[in-house]
Amino acid sequence: MAKKRNARDFDAPQLHGDHPRPVTRRQFVAQGFRTGAAYAVGGGILSAMAASPRLAQAALSGDLDSQLASCGIATSGAGKIPFICFDLAGGANIAGSNVLIGQEGGQRDFLGTNGYERQGLPGDMIPGLIDPVLQQDYANFDLGLGFHLDSAFRRGILQSLSPGREANINGAVIPARSDNDTGNNPHNPMYGIARAGANGSILTLAGSDNTDSGGNSMLPAMLYDPELRPTKVDRPSDVVNLVDTGDLAAILSPRDATAVMESIYRLSGTKLNNPQVDTMLPPSEDAAMKRLVECGYLKSADIADRFAGVPVDPSLDPEIVGPTGIFTEAEFNAGDRDAREFQKTASIMKLVMNGYAGAGCIEMGGYDYHGGRRAEGEVKDFRAGRCMGACLEYAARLGTPLMMYVFSDGSLSSNGAIDNTVEGRGKGEWSSDNSSTAGAFFLVYNPGRRPTIMGGTAEQQAMHQQIGYMSADGAVQRAATPAANNVNSLVNTVILNYMALHGEQGQFANLFPNHGLGNATMQESLTAFTPIVNGTIANPV
Repeated sequence: MAKKRNARDFDAPQLHGDHPRPVTRRQFVAQGFRTGAAYAVGGGILSAMAASPRLAQAALSGDLDSQLASCGIATSGAGKIPFICFDLAGGANIAGSNVLIGQEGGQRDFLGTNGYERQGLPGDMIPGLIDPVLQQDYANFDLGLGFHLDSAFRRGILQSLSPGREANINGAVIPARSDNDTGNNPHNPMYGIARAGANGSILTLAGSDNTDSGGNSMLPAMLYDPELRPTKVDRPSDVVNLVDTGDLAAILSPRDATAVMESIYRLSGTKLNNPQVDTMLPPSEDAAMKRLVECGYLKSADIADRFAGVPVDPSLDPEIVGPTGIFTEAEFNAGDRDAREFQKTASIMKLVMNGYAGAGCIEMGGYDYHGGRRAEGEVKDFRAGRCMGACLEYAARLGTPLMMYVFSDGSLSSNGAIDNTVEGRGKGEWSSDNSSTAGAFFLVYNPGRRPTIMGGTAEQQAMHQQIGYMSADGAVQRAATPAANNVNSLVNTVILNYMALHGEQGQFANLFPNHGLGNATMQESLTAFTPIVNGTIANPV
């Protein structure tokens, strides 16, 4: 029999009578025994020093500057749309109580009452009815993508957003089954995002966990590239340490520190080219090893050049923390679970929007929240919403686009029992795991305008905004799309949509030859938006 958790401590470990004892890292994260760490993502352009560190640097000598490319050292991001994914470990609710998923006609083609009951909504709170207090329809489209009016995700997002930001946000939802309570779902799309061109000036990928995917769920095996393994970042100090220029930069001016590092590079090159230096390797490998060492010194000189004196600490960014920041100093430094997730998110945002990383994943644990009061899920979903909204708000403040993707391993369902506590909000309790109610969604922020859904009519647009559909009783229709019953195809659908935002969907088949998404006509049906940039974010549409 499951042990009841203290209702005042929703972050206590989850003990399910119908689940085995956790034995893997992913199981511990899903049930709240461990927190998920955070990763970075990138590709944006800022103004001033923090956004473009090259503007503040003491210029690297010309002969060395020309060698950066040969060492694989990027001095700026690839200019692709920043990409962040949220990995909600454990099987979070997404459909119905958060993001609306309808029948064949799209989000406004509402499910039956029993379908919404299954998704945690009582009969008096279903879409199409009016909230008696707010006098608004429970089906809300303020964010472009339809959410339940009382969605905890939506409430959290809006709390982090400045008024009016929602006008430049739109999104799409993908009904798609995945296995419950496991990190073995190949949900993570970051390697594919990198293959599509995303890259940062320091990192290609970053993630909250020391795993191949950077998160809880796995990556599709066909996308794996050992050179792309994410770097772990889970707190502001990790961001600082990524560009640590050491004591030298504190003692000397940025220009002098760069000059010293350049001299070290030149001296090391002279030493390595001495015939007496023998690596005991074959000639070709000997040359490669020596060049690798040289490039290490060159990277140190480049870091001193670009980052000496440049503020990179997310906790010191007034746009993130402080009186006018996204987070108050009190909540950012509270020392509780909320604060840890906010710090993680802030670290990611800072890396993302400065183009220091190409893509990243934020893992948040404890989302296997069935078997207790509905209040637990509402509290955790609201926290996730705050973090999602923070990413969107930071993108808006910096004037850079963002694609944000949210997924979880499986989902859950309600038996109709109602939690009438304040935090339960009169909604259905989550009683069990249920992969048939699962789905994923993404939101896109565009500084210039709200992203445009494909299709010439409202009916066509509805089919592009909801990629697939559910039955009236709230279950994913497996034959609706390739993504509906295949997580690998779900990942490829997300990548296709990322490329389409750049106007590069025509390159998808060449980059991903075994994609499983059919011909060009089928791929178009799986694409939500018209392009918002032409190739790079420097060329908005």
